[in-house]
Amino acid sequence: MQTENYLIRKSSLEKLFNNLIGSGKTVYAPKVKGKLTLFDEVNAFGEIAEDYIVTSNSAKEIVFPRAEKLFSYHKSKEKAEITDAANNTFPDVILWGTRPCDAAAFIPLTDIFNSDLKDIIFNKRKDKVLVLSFSCSRSDDYCFCTSVNSGPGNIAGSDVLFTKLTTGDFLAEVITEKGKSLVDENKDLFEVKSEESKESNLAVVASRFNQEEIQAKLKDLFENPVWDDKSRACLGCGSCSYVCPVCSCFDIQDEAHGNKGIRLRCWDSCGYGLFTLHTSGHNPRNTQGGRWRQRILHKFLYMPNKSKVAGCVGCGRCSRSCPADINILDTLTSL
Repeated sequence: MQTENYLIRKSSLEKLFNNLIGSGKTVYAPKVKGKLTLFDEVNAFGEIAEDYIVTSNSAKEIVFPRAEKLFSYHKSKEKAEITDAANNTFPDVILWGTRPCDAAAFIPLTDIFNSDLKDIIFNKRKDKVLVLSFSCSRSDDYCFCTSVNSGPGNIAGSDVLFTKLTTGDFLAEVITEKGKSLVDENKDLFEVKSEESKESNLAVVASRFNQEEIQAKLKDLFENPVWDDKSRACLGCGSCSYVCPVCSCFDIQDEAHGNKGIRLRCWDSCGYGLFTLHTSGHNPRNTQGGRWRQRILHKFLYMPNKSKVAGCVGCGRCSRSCPADINILDTLTSL
């Protein structure tokens, strides 16, 4: 659908939130927990954090949980009964306060889970999510969304994008039919568009590299010493993968207890030494440099070639969370 623009007052924004809570929907939003700001379930407007650039965790775990049951089984002498999680009914979820980078990440993430066989569980979860994003008025040195063809006011992946204006009110860009349904259900809260420019209220994020140039150069850099050089401090902890809104590596675990059990899908990371270890003992990526190379090539060469979109949205979470202070921008700008 064609994007529609409205104005929503600051006071009406709280009413919108209360209407969503009152309708019985589960709302996840940025919430201060100790020293971190995390996406978490909220029940009151006052619980939502305001002073944050991005949350420490990403929104991907709403549609791709850290661990989820794929099926359970129970065996008897006569038969084996299987309960498939794909038959579950998943609840309606509101993602409130995602940044444009978070929302944009749902595009490559959805492509990953639908590139071959369509993942029923992922798609059922995703279909139940309404993404209400807020533009970025601030950024920091870790942000590089403009280098991966995005930006602090990018609408891709959002159902509605709110941009705070100098008046304290918000421009609401309605992007999808889901977003239009939200407006139709709350018509009294949305007004005609303000004439104030959206762009003047966005953070300025300087471009640090060109995605197309990186993609072209990576084709010939498989044996480049930069991989070992940039990975020397890497601990292989997987933190970068776990906070990344696009990373989707997972492992399958079976837990059996007598005549019953479950099969789980659990997050994994290509940064782990065991990730590619064969039963024979051979490991085709037996150095951290080889694993760092795989991470960069996957995000900036393999995925753009296959899906026409990078596996990175420039949120900078990986660099913020790294205990060894490795910054992905150092590698990309070196290349």
